[in-house]
Amino acid sequence: MTTPRIIGYADQIGAAPGDRLRFMVSCEGIDRYRADIVRIVAGVGQTKDPADQYRTVETTVDGLYPGRFQPIHSGSFAVVENCDVFASSNRGFSVQALIWPTLSSRACQALLSQWCDEERAGFALVLDGQGALALMLGRADGSVEVVSTGVPVVERVWHFVGASFETASGEVNLYQEPLAGSAHITPASVAKSATGLLPARPAAVPLLIAAACRNNSRPLVGLWHFNGKIEAPRIAGRALTRSEMEALRAPNVPSSLAPELIAAWDFSEDIETDRIRDRSPNRLDGRLVNLPARAMTGHNWTGTEMNWSHARDQYGAIHFHEDDLYDAAWEPDFTLTLPRELRSGVYAARLQAGDEAEHIPFFVTRPRGEPSTDLVFLAPTASYMAYANERAGIDAASTEVLTGHLTALSPRDLWLNAHREAGYSLYDRHADSSGVCYSSRLRPIMNLRCDHIQSWSQFPWQFSADMHIIGWLEAAGHRYDVTTDEELHRHGLAALAPYRVVITGTHPEYYSTAMWDAVRAYLGEGGRLIYLGGNGFYWRIAYHRQLPGVIELRRAEDGIRDWTAEPGEYYHSFNGEYGGLWRRLGRPPQLLVGVGMAGQGFDVCSYFRRQAGADDPRAAFIFKGIEDEIIGDFGLIGGGAAGIELDRYDLGLGTPSHALVLARSEAHTQMYFPGPEEVDNVMSNLDAAQNPLVRADMIFFETGSGGAVFSTGSIAWSGSLSHNNFDNNVARITANLLQRFRDPAPFPSPCG
Repeated sequence: MTTPRIIGYADQIGAAPGDRLRFMVSCEGIDRYRADIVRIVAGVGQTKDPADQYRTVETTVDGLYPGRFQPIHSGSFAVVENCDVFASSNRGFSVQALIWPTLSSRACQALLSQWCDEERAGFALVLDGQGALALMLGRADGSVEVVSTGVPVVERVWHFVGASFETASGEVNLYQEPLAGSAHITPASVAKSATGLLPARPAAVPLLIAAACRNNSRPLVGLWHFNGKIEAPRIAGRALTRSEMEALRAPNVPSSLAPELIAAWDFSEDIETDRIRDRSPNRLDGRLVNLPARAMTGHNWTGTEMNWSHARDQYGAIHFHEDDLYDAAWEPDFTLTLPRELRSGVYAARLQAGDEAEHIPFFVTRPRGEPSTDLVFLAPTASYMAYANERAGIDAASTEVLTGHLTALSPRDLWLNAHREAGYSLYDRHADSSGVCYSSRLRPIMNLRCDHIQSWSQFPWQFSADMHIIGWLEAAGHRYDVTTDEELHRHGLAALAPYRVVITGTHPEYYSTAMWDAVRAYLGEGGRLIYLGGNGFYWRIAYHRQLPGVIELRRAEDGIRDWTAEPGEYYHSFNGEYGGLWRRLGRPPQLLVGVGMAGQGFDVCSYFRRQAGADDPRAAFIFKGIEDEIIGDFGLIGGGAAGIELDRYDLGLGTPSHALVLARSEAHTQMYFPGPEEVDNVMSNLDAAQNPLVRADMIFFETGSGGAVFSTGSIAWSGSLSHNNFDNNVARITANLLQRFRDPAPFPSPCG
């Protein structure tokens, strides 16, 4: 079993005919590869030959391309291009900041630097290999002078750190002090040294915060990445005393020090952006690379205000990580202009070299307001991004206890293990154990593939499971368009309004406010929604207002969480909205689609048993030609149509009172448990064998404007569609629904 040697990604996940997509590719040990475009027409396991999942489409990109290796440089930092600390080198300089280190045991970590490692020139204020504050100065002969306090900082404790260098005497002064109020008994550390050197000035290197420059070429590559929070960095054009450094921390710099001030960055400004603001007259504003976490509590956070937008002065910190990644920033290898005649659907750029093959998926949407049919598949691309390169199951042995079976690593999992620089999912933790709150699609995403099998559940998951729905639509000959969560977020109701019917994916878990509002408005105007999944509409997310292809999640208070946001950091930095469960925001999923998260399990799936609601005349069209009591006791996902994650009917959480429970799952194993939001106290009867609330409810209800909603209540439903060559009760129920939902005749009002 070898790891992939061709990987890639596209600059967009969805585009309309006439738009251009750029594809970025990296090869290891491959000189040439062939590229073409394919349409995905089936999901994993739905065809005897995996090659039958694809249909080749002739385009202008067909051909051979040279293979090349493109590295990924992860790690976040700030860049200030026009800040020159050495401009007044005849008088020396001072640098200072407040820091909250989270991984001091790492090797050298830069706090502020104007350093070129290739030249061994400049300065860098760092934590050395022992976690002690140190100042590095490069000599003209290439040697490096290092002055250190010799005392490690305390992790997760705020410190003042500063350094001054006086040119005339060559004297260095270092200050490393835990802030007042810390419970840790750590003495302030001061180091003095007379170096007698004039630091060598690096060529064309900007000032960096939380890293140092590897060389002076572009694009910038950082090294010595800092893990932790930095607040209030300051630079002065001469050697300051300790009391002068303290004065420089004040919001209003004393007039006596104003001429010495080079820069005073305030991270509480422009939190919603990737910019950092300099409050000094020099206006040396900078930009952030690889999206470190913003809206982070600062040294002065009191706990009296939890919303950063109401107390910006207490949120002046940025949390940097050595493994942050926003944009891999690869050069494009080929560009595809989507042909005007290309039908809407799911496609991939296929890259082949010998036995190696890579498929980079993308969605071809329709120009806004120009549907080709009345049915649209809404691809849950926000959820794909939330799970992008998920490592939780790869890294944690505890997942085998959760799932009840062994974890099996695929070649792509092995690649992810070997390439931590490819970034993480919203389920993972950074190297310093803090939760990953941003996820981007501008990088190779190894689990966004048609044949993906999740390592720890051993089932198709997310995109690969959704292709089971696409495979059923193709096999049944249904004409359909596709759209994406990004389109829904960007255009709101206009993305859905042209369509009579919307079909969801299997796990539309992550929703922005604009997306939630658009679906609600669509139903309010008579739209018909077929929710073919489970654990949907669960977490609130935010999209960045300027940067494309990135989402944010703050795991606040409740829900199934692989990490929990720190106190005071529950509000999204992208837009200031409170994060967490939609249920805690007064919008439980039941209010939208009639069912909401009830529990999860990852060992095997079960089936549905028909309920009294199936015999109601209102549901007659759904069960036309179906007399079966048991529904979906088969399938490609866990052996049944009811499983993985389950949603249930709940009048108290907003299920419409006229909703019909058509079928209900049963016989789930003891590996199925409710989510934390379902549990108020320590209880012994949590598993499905004892708790009747851990179940999936299949429901139907009409809206008040001629529309209707059908919800399966189960992620596993899609895996049963292709059983017996698509001839089974799950496929028939879905086909019956689609036929009636596409009928323009309005559904009778539930009020008669």
